[in-house]
Amino acid sequence: MGEQPIFTTRAHVFQIDPSTKKNWVPASKQAVTVSYFYDSTRNSYRIISVDGAKVIINSTITPNMTFTKTSQKFGQWADSRANTVFGLGFSSEQQLTKFAEKFQDVKEAAKLARDRSQEKIETSSNHSQESGRETPSFTRASSINGTDDERASHGDSADAHLKSENDKLKIALAQSSSSVKKWETELQTLRESNARLTSALQESAASVEHWKKQFSECKEENDQLRNKIEELEEQCNEINKEKERNAQLNRRLQELESELQDKELELEDLRKQGEIIPQLMTECESVSQKLQAAEKKNRDLEEKVRTLRTDVEESKQRQNSLKTELNNFLDVLDGKIDELHDLRQGLSKLGIDN
Repeated sequence: MGEQPIFTTRAHVFQIDPSTKKNWVPASKQAVTVSYFYDSTRNSYRIISVDGAKVIINSTITPNMTFTKTSQKFGQWADSRANTVFGLGFSSEQQLTKFAEKFQDVKEAAKLARDRSQEKIETSSNHSQESGRETPSFTRASSINGTDDERASHGDSADAHLKSENDKLKIALAQSSSSVKKWETELQTLRESNARLTSALQESAASVEHWKKQFSECKEENDQLRNKIEELEEQCNEINKEKERNAQLNRRLQELESELQDKELELEDLRKQGEIIPQLMTECESVSQKLQAAEKKNRDLEEKVRTLRTDVEESKQRQNSLKTELNNFLDVLDGKIDELHDLRQGLSKLGIDN
């Protein structure tokens, strides 16, 4: 049946830079199909990816290979036969996980197939060695032991055994010849595949040089665009600064306009007040006259207050003298009252005695 695909996905393909062994080089312009193939005749597994007419991955999986996840959407594995490292960039973490799980399954299947083939080779070699050892020992035993009849019977049985062994050897020889033809066919297929891979490698090398050239051109264009972007950003910053200054000037202009309107209102009020200034001056003169008359009256009143204060002081002094005289009079009156009281008491005593 040949090779059949057993798992297919899409991813961006990369190869390690052979010069630096560090940087990744894109092997495909966009996401391409990446498939696991199983060859039932060879009992082998391969990862194959084709971009257009160019083979970008042709990696035979061996039990010693390991697929490593380096990020959430990127994985890699090393192929010693191709002397390179392949990298795959997926669009989602789920696709990477499925691919890694399938890689592990195929790796285990390849290991199992290798162990089975080794067991078959060892079993076939052991069987050939045992048959080669049994034949001479049996003939020697038949020639040494027994009578002539026994020898004859033993000879017949030995001939039959030899025939059966020869038949087995012929079958093994036929199988080995068919295996040799099969391996020659596979060798020719591998040679043709190697020739195709060599041509693909040469094409990829030419493509790598082309891509390197394009990469350098793109890098130069990128640097130029980056410089232009920086210049535009500087211009944008200057424009933004000018916008901010204009906005500040507009705000200042609005403030000045509002202040001008306030000043105009104040000027209008002053004009209105200027119209009533003569009336105010007349009123002011009348008020001044009234103020002068009031001041004159105030002076007269102050003079009267001073006179009244003098009269009050004199009345206070008279009241004090009157209070003194009244106190003296009261003292004399108290004395006279005491004398009258004593006199009354004396008169009352005299009346009682009489």
